[in-house]
Amino acid sequence: MVVVVMGVAGTGKTTVGPLVAEALGVPYAEGDDFHPPANIAKMSAGTPLDDDDRAPWLDAIGDWARGRADGGGVVSCSALKRAYRDRLRAAAPGLVFLHLTGDRELIAGRMAARKGHFMTTRLLDSQFATLEPLGADEAGIAVDVAPEAAVIAERAVAALRRL
Repeated sequence: MVVVVMGVAGTGKTTVGPLVAEALGVPYAEGDDFHPPANIAKMSAGTPLDDDDRAPWLDAIGDWARGRADGGGVVSCSALKRAYRDRLRAAAPGLVFLHLTGDRELIAGRMAARKGHFMTTRLLDSQFATLEPLGADEAGIAVDVAPEAAVIAERAVAALRRL
């Protein structure tokens, strides 16, 4: 199974993703590492990415996921829109999505507390505005991010194993 840990900025994709990968015994890839430098500069300046900015990033993540189809893996990627998830699935059919969900205030507080990340809280509203939750026809699960990371990962792995 290849799992995409998705959700708005600050939900804990980078924290929960490696925990899920470890529990499943598969490699983890940090989605932010697939961004070209221009995207990071744009987000660091507080400017939301548009679909044209995201296309090469999504394609790079899709390539990684396709390469892991036989052995499994976990990758973080906001995957906020259905169209983005469709693009990822076109590159790597069979992807499963783990949607980390949470209250805006909780997430904003977590974002404000982290240091040295290019994604600022100024972009959180645009992330929530863009978010299209998983459709009933999309393979995946949603897990609330209110508990600590270990509990979130535990719940996610249990739910993923039931798919």
